[in-house]
Amino acid sequence: MRLIKQLLVVFAVLLVLGGVLMLFSYDVIKVQWVSFMGLQPSYGYMEEPLPVPARSIPVEGAAYIPGFIPENPVAADEASIARGAQLYAIHCQMCHGVKYDGRGPVGNLLRPFLPADLTSALVQSKSDGSLFLTITLGVEGRMPALNENLLVRDRWDIVNFLRTIAAPVTAP
Repeated sequence: MRLIKQLLVVFAVLLVLGGVLMLFSYDVIKVQWVSFMGLQPSYGYMEEPLPVPARSIPVEGAAYIPGFIPENPVAADEASIARGAQLYAIHCQMCHGVKYDGRGPVGNLLRPFLPADLTSALVQSKSDGSLFLTITLGVEGRMPALNENLLVRDRWDIVNFLRTIAAPVTAP
């Protein structure tokens, strides 16, 4: 008889503990746990990113020095141009279009300023470094900066690809 009473007490204690555990696990009783992550400032995606620490260099090296137009360090070989074409299709084609004329599915909606015609003489006459800086920094109010989306090497590959898409010359 004594054994049965002890078992009933043990089951009663386990039942009470299980009930209390279920109250917390099903959020019937909510407990705000201290989280140090919640006590520090945070930033949303693309929301005022923190400035780069002074005297620091990115892992992939300095992309450019402000005030100077960089020179293309990437050879325009088949691999670079093919990679540039892939990256163009992913990051640029939606605005600049399949024909590179600024009439992509999104580009057509950007009136009154359509994206640049990448085959035009104006764009093709720019230096590689100028195209790189445009991709890196964007054009205020018209084109987003892609420096957070593309590595330095990726941006140079796109520049090498853009050199292969000059407008066809029409015969008079």
